[in-house]
Amino acid sequence: MAKAKIIDGKAFAATVRNRVAAAVEQLRKAYDLTPGLAVVLVGEDPASQVYVRNKAKQTVEVGMESFEHRLPPDISEVQLLTLIGGLNKDPKVHGILVQLPLPEQISEAAVLAAIDPDKDVDGFHVVNAGRLATGDADAMVPCTPLGCLMMLKEQLGELAGLKALVLGRSNIVGKPMAALLLRESCTVTLAHSKTHNLTEECRAADILIAAVGREQMVKGSWIKPGATVIDVGINRIPAPEKGEDKTRLVGDVDFDEAVEVAGAITPVPGGVGPMTIACLLRNTVTAACHQHDIDVPEM
Repeated sequence: MAKAKIIDGKAFAATVRNRVAAAVEQLRKAYDLTPGLAVVLVGEDPASQVYVRNKAKQTVEVGMESFEHRLPPDISEVQLLTLIGGLNKDPKVHGILVQLPLPEQISEAAVLAAIDPDKDVDGFHVVNAGRLATGDADAMVPCTPLGCLMMLKEQLGELAGLKALVLGRSNIVGKPMAALLLRESCTVTLAHSKTHNLTEECRAADILIAAVGREQMVKGSWIKPGATVIDVGINRIPAPEKGEDKTRLVGDVDFDEAVEVAGAITPVPGGVGPMTIACLLRNTVTAACHQHDIDVPEM
């Protein structure tokens, strides 16, 4: 059997960003509207700083306005909520993203709840979770599941009737991913650590989404021959072959085994990750259109 096709998330993300840039230009010319994204970073977490820098850079590259707010780690919850309140009212800001994690003195739930649901481009607000669960087409969808769905549709076309298994039940990936697949008329199983006969459940799936946060958990023997595998996991493990104290990134799927069985698979890195920021930009354009009662351009 031939090895699986490698789904190039980096290349597809570049295509999505080009589509977003074209949509931004269309909105500017037709409506004098430039979508704006505000990103809030609290503290000095190195990984978060990299993420925020990349988001700001890509926002500007597609022609949107970027508003960065870098706050000290000892800021109070009241001060942060006051900033969010101001961003909610700012007509130039169409999307708001508060980079997680937050310092311990700040309630993550309170901050996410304070963001206007129509500007919640992360899709984490309970209102958007409810909209997605009930099939509302206007729901702001979390970026990682949206990116996964776009890659699946690019790879497979019509998804209706396919058996899909989502491994992991987080509010950020697992649950919204299951809701999106249901919306595409898949037959969906949402599996987790307490699922009985997990290997057999995985092996029955035409589509397998691994988002459990355990490195290389999904083995080749778990995968139905020819299935499409989307690996959301990002895990850092020791890499002694690279030298002392060196590490490398792996997914939740044992790639070397899975690539011999699956029909198509995303790598780690270079698979789902690049799509997350591309979908954040896409969501910001969508939010701007909804707020101005404009039809959303094709992206």
